[in-house]
Amino acid sequence: MDIQQRARVTTRVAALSVASNTLLVVLKLVVGLAIGSVAVISEAVHSGMDLAAAVIALFAVRAAARPADEDHPYGHGKAENISGTIEALLIFGAAAYIIFEAARKLMGEHEVERLGWGIAVMALSVLVNIIVSEVLFRTARATDSVALEADGWHLRTDVWTSAGVLGALGFISLTEVYLPALHFHWMDPAAAIAVALLIIHAAWKLTVTSARDLMDVALPEAEEQIICTVLEECRPRLCGYHKLRTRKSGSQRFVDVHVLVDPQMTVAASHELADEIVAAIEARLSRAGVVVHIEPYDGAGGEGSTPGVSSPAGG
Repeated sequence: MDIQQRARVTTRVAALSVASNTLLVVLKLVVGLAIGSVAVISEAVHSGMDLAAAVIALFAVRAAARPADEDHPYGHGKAENISGTIEALLIFGAAAYIIFEAARKLMGEHEVERLGWGIAVMALSVLVNIIVSEVLFRTARATDSVALEADGWHLRTDVWTSAGVLGALGFISLTEVYLPALHFHWMDPAAAIAVALLIIHAAWKLTVTSARDLMDVALPEAEEQIICTVLEECRPRLCGYHKLRTRKSGSQRFVDVHVLVDPQMTVAASHELADEIVAAIEARLSRAGVVVHIEPYDGAGGEGSTPGVSSPAGG
């Protein structure tokens, strides 16, 4: 999948997330206010954060698709990482608001009316978000989109929290029929607090996932091992390698490595070997930009300079 195809697919799926979240925010807010359920209103706030995140993701995937230019020679891929980090911070804010409102309701009298409407909108929310989050995850895997993955986790968290609120409202409804003397409406704000705690957990995971590449963390060990395997397959023309550096920007991977060759190897032959290494790595790692530096092997000991000895992450 080329850059333009990826941009079209990710933009289309991000737009789907915006549309579904807009629908759910309106429905949850209207129903929550109508029946007086702080849990449903908290879910409306949660979906509002999901909507904001979906909009951010939509702009991020569009920005990340822009080609490299003079000011951004490595492309615009980190727009997706910035998007994911902002989304995580929005989730933290939503959780704080939900806890505040739920605690206020718990300290006073709280009554939920017309429970059937709340149950219906929560059931719809669960169904819609299961479908849309699955589409987001599938597309994120296919395109390696950090922004869509973050958006997918937003909606998957909404599935869990909506299911929890659905269960609480259902339990309150059943007790009103079979145990009318008991008052279980306190479960509504309690469910809202449980929702907030789940949201905080998801926000932390999103923060770690999205922010790590902003610090130019190395590629995962499995991906670096692919690079090392390619290099080892080039022996005996390649005497060793060192100074392997890797990082990721959005879906784009960057690889920089110094390889050691026989000093008698011609410039043309060493250039051909470098091209083979670049092509092999790019064939096994999607969207990889590879730079190979040729150095003469001097026979001295040291990291990566002895035949048969190499360093996957030497400095």
